[in-house]
Amino acid sequence: MTRVFGDWLTATGAQTVMSLLETAGFQAYAVGGCVRNGLLGEEVADVDISTDARPPKVVSLAEKAGLKVVPTGIEHGTVTVVADGVGYEITTFRADVETDGRRAVVRFSDDIAEDAIRRDFTMNALYADRHGEVLDPLGGLPDLLARRLRFIQDADRRIQEDYLRILRFFRFSAWYGDPSEGMDQDALAAIAGNLDGLNQLSRERVGSEILKLLSAKNPVMAVSVMEQTGVLATVLTGAVSRALGPLVLNEQALGLPPNGLRRLAVLGFFDGPSLRLSKAQQRQLALYQSLISGSQRLNEIAYRHGCDKALDVSALRAASLEQLGVAPDLAALTAAAHARFPITAQDLMPDFSGASLGQMIKQLEEAWVTSNFTLSKDDLLDLRNEG
Repeated sequence: MTRVFGDWLTATGAQTVMSLLETAGFQAYAVGGCVRNGLLGEEVADVDISTDARPPKVVSLAEKAGLKVVPTGIEHGTVTVVADGVGYEITTFRADVETDGRRAVVRFSDDIAEDAIRRDFTMNALYADRHGEVLDPLGGLPDLLARRLRFIQDADRRIQEDYLRILRFFRFSAWYGDPSEGMDQDALAAIAGNLDGLNQLSRERVGSEILKLLSAKNPVMAVSVMEQTGVLATVLTGAVSRALGPLVLNEQALGLPPNGLRRLAVLGFFDGPSLRLSKAQQRQLALYQSLISGSQRLNEIAYRHGCDKALDVSALRAASLEQLGVAPDLAALTAAAHARFPITAQDLMPDFSGASLGQMIKQLEEAWVTSNFTLSKDDLLDLRNEG
């Protein structure tokens, strides 16, 4: 008997919701990512619950218990029940009736094995009751413990049910796979044979999945295999993986945490709008693009954009040359980030106004930055007079 434990399972809210269903004669299991991560000792963010109770019954039981209910996807079998201040998605066992590569028509089921079969990977088809006892309908536990990512049953069929599973395969490989074991060959063959299906996906889904993948601790092998199978070129036109490995090494040397946008930039992909990234993400990606090949010194980047961005650019510039860079002077970057230009518009008026005022401020600021922020206010005013 395998058991899984953790605060996520023993939390009052999770126990309340699962007990509520069990007391009424229904099955209730934590399922998917929470069980997977719990068994691997990884962080558990959300707890999803699977049951044979139909959505109206789940709603009725929760409301009678005084719990808040949100019908987040009730037509697909999912309701959210809030217990002890935490939301738990409760989904009725389901089986696929029809799929088109993006969406599925489902029917409710009383059979947990049917529910398991419609999932993507064996390591995600694991269930646990409220006592932590693991239920493994498809034999996925050995795969999980070996960090071996396999599609459930037939890889072609699983992919054709939802083509996003191609990207999820590489994302889960990066996060949970064992690089020393390589990747499942049946899965890679099925992926190579279904590349056209990626074009059916919304760009929002692609962008979200790519950033999650690139946020793994070390996505180098996953991205490299994506390139070899043609997936990378299909979803990120023009992207190449050669500089990703050097970037990860530079990040580690500088103590930088994983960052999906930084890594997207080193792939040479800057078309944020095509991935429907947020405006803030698009601005950050465009900034990386301008700074990687730009001439600004790191101290100036720290002054204008902050110390973190200067460290990012240091790692990106070295990686783009496929080199391990020299660690920058962190104290100098921090000082530059906190430096304050000593001249204000008031200091230059009335001698300058309008466009000439803006031009003089820009000229003096550039001189100050070039001096590595050493010129004093008097020095700068002298330069103004010389000008």
